[in-house]
Amino acid sequence: MHIKPLITWADFEKLDIRSGTIIDAIPFEKAHKPAYKIYIDFGDFGIRKTSAQITELYDTKDLIGNQVICLINLPPKQIADFTSECLIMGVYTKKGVVVLSTEQRAGDGLPIG
Repeated sequence: MHIKPLITWADFEKLDIRSGTIIDAIPFEKAHKPAYKIYIDFGDFGIRKTSAQITELYDTKDLIGNQVICLINLPPKQIADFTSECLIMGVYTKKGVVVLSTEQRAGDGLPIG
């Protein structure tokens, strides 16, 4: 097991982690590894898109309407013909990535901390 180096509180405060609701999810045919193109509503922060390799445990139809936890202040990343604008957070398991979500419905774009 490897533990990453300690960070400062100032380092943590640089992360903009927020709640958002998945409004669309479609297979990403041009990705090298199986993935979905996902569109997430962050309320006042707008709709952002991301590519997520979460196909092992989730179907696109089951993702829509779920509120997820995302990092929204990463620079855009080009993946094939698609620009990813945020990162859905998840837990890596032997069966695949388990997406982090809210236990109860919260507003979209609310900060996590």
